[in-house]
Amino acid sequence: MHYGNYPDLSCVRRILVIKMRHHGDVLLTTPLFSKLHALLPHAAIDACIYKDTLPMLEGHPGIADFVLYDKQWKKLPLFKRILKEVALLKRVRSGKYDLVINLTEGDRGAILAKVSGSLLRVGFDPGKSGFFGKRKTWTHVVKNCPHPRHTVERQLDALRRIGIFPEAEEKDLFLHIPDSALCNVRNRLEQEEIRPGSYILIHPVSRWKFKCLSIQQMVQLIVALDKRGMRIVLSAGPDLEECAMVDKILSLLPSAVSVVNLAGKLTLKELAALITMSRALICVDSVPLHIASATKTPVVALFGPTSDQNWGPWMHRRSKVVSHPFSCRPCYQDGCGGSKVSDCLLAISQGAILSALDEVLGERSQLLDHVF
Repeated sequence: MHYGNYPDLSCVRRILVIKMRHHGDVLLTTPLFSKLHALLPHAAIDACIYKDTLPMLEGHPGIADFVLYDKQWKKLPLFKRILKEVALLKRVRSGKYDLVINLTEGDRGAILAKVSGSLLRVGFDPGKSGFFGKRKTWTHVVKNCPHPRHTVERQLDALRRIGIFPEAEEKDLFLHIPDSALCNVRNRLEQEEIRPGSYILIHPVSRWKFKCLSIQQMVQLIVALDKRGMRIVLSAGPDLEECAMVDKILSLLPSAVSVVNLAGKLTLKELAALITMSRALICVDSVPLHIASATKTPVVALFGPTSDQNWGPWMHRRSKVVSHPFSCRPCYQDGCGGSKVSDCLLAISQGAILSALDEVLGERSQLLDHVF
């Protein structure tokens, strides 16, 4: 055994990377796919992800195919769900993978890796969690860093464990935005008489409400931006609660304030196009932040109970994190004391957000006029 116990990758021809997590988590895996593809250009690299996160990786030049798990299977009768699960296991087994890298903490990824029959299986140290003997699933165990570490770097540790060390310039995010999405968004903006690069996009929501500022804070922010003469566009995912929150914000705005509401009206690719065409994005800790890092759209990210060191902007010089220096953050709790409301977010001032916006804004609109 040589120092590091790195495997011989010269014969690797088929690779499976497993990341069954949320949209932002999946987008943050793109540097890993890019590095694997650059190092092993003749290997076919498949991605095993949730079906609804496919837009985050679709179009990546380093990915050959997708193995998709549909979360809707959980709503099926038990027998039908078992059939779906078994079919997924068979699909992975038939892939005849030479290398499997699991970036997911749960048991499903470990089971898929074991079933694959691959001789090289890389996964994070589960400690005492998971099923009995889970640690032995891996031929190469990735140690968990005990200190704050950006999620991109943490996932790249899986490559480092097998002797692949990405250079700084190889760690950038990648997101493919098809021309159809750009065209659709351009048309929507034209209908509202908005030029690309002329508006501030605000994505005030997350599926986790404890990551959001209050509705009143958002109302005050929009009024302040309107007084500056800025056009405002609001976005949100299709979730009914997210859209309801945006509707509540709109209902409390003065009638003189004009806002374009695109909440729940866009696909993920179209949301990415909308972000790319904006003058700047203001958002909470959610997938639009990571899209902005991938597209290099100026962004102000509002952080409360979650860690900006782990989840903040990545390789993005025109970004700014706004948070309040409470000694207890990041606590990763669903609101103070489990209340679903986070004081560290309520304490963020309008002035701090506007100041951060001033920092990230530049000649964005002129650049967009040239590009679009």
